[in-house]
Amino acid sequence: MIDSHCHLADEVFETTLDEVIARARRAGVDGALCMLDATNPDEASRSVRVAALWPAVRFAVGVHPHQAGVFSDRLDDVEAHVRAAVSARPGTCAIGEIGLDYHYDYAPRDVQREVFRRQIQVASELGHPIVIHTREADDDTFAMLGDVGAPAVPGVFHCFTGDAATAQRAVDLGFHVSFSGIVSFRTAEAIREAAAAVPQDRLLVETDSPYLAPVPYRGKLNEPAWVVRVAEVVAEVRGQSLVEVQAQTTATFDALFRPGRTS
Repeated sequence: MIDSHCHLADEVFETTLDEVIARARRAGVDGALCMLDATNPDEASRSVRVAALWPAVRFAVGVHPHQAGVFSDRLDDVEAHVRAAVSARPGTCAIGEIGLDYHYDYAPRDVQREVFRRQIQVASELGHPIVIHTREADDDTFAMLGDVGAPAVPGVFHCFTGDAATAQRAVDLGFHVSFSGIVSFRTAEAIREAAAAVPQDRLLVETDSPYLAPVPYRGKLNEPAWVVRVAEVVAEVRGQSLVEVQAQTTATFDALFRPGRTS
């Protein structure tokens, strides 16, 4: 199976990366999509080792909404910066994670929206899907995707935390929906209902590691091996076997993040 969203190039994995990858493989995880922050050259450097240790890993590169403020006074640089970051990382097959975060508001909201818009345009030009981060910003996120003519640019709502109706909005726009370890949390009944309702060809699972370890690993550093636990919960709420969910999500991942789309 595939971990459709993780941060293996994060500095927290620097000394344990080989062990983390080995555990993932032993758990039956065949590959992953590793997020890279286009504003972080250290992460780009660490991605070289990720690719060497796990050749099946694919990459997504983008400016996270938390980092959008870097471009506050130079918005016209966004497209060139992202294109350069994509070109520098062989194996890039997506632009992400990108989007809007109105919870922390680390960057002004108007800047977040413009950086998001420009990166969607880059994805369209390159023929890459997008990996969407949206937190307390769903209405603006959907409005922007509508403005750019979704589903002309395909993609996924990662680490989905909405309800079934919101998931349907994403599906109706042509997007996929990915569930993380949050789906296993005691208070996440609405998210489990969404996981049960998403069509099988739009469903993905992820860890978002090193964040959001699923039950029973909460409080520990998350890692790709535990995507199996996420799939177990999703399979349970959908009334399917783990094997079925693993096979379906792997096929969906490969269809969306096609190796042929690499840069």
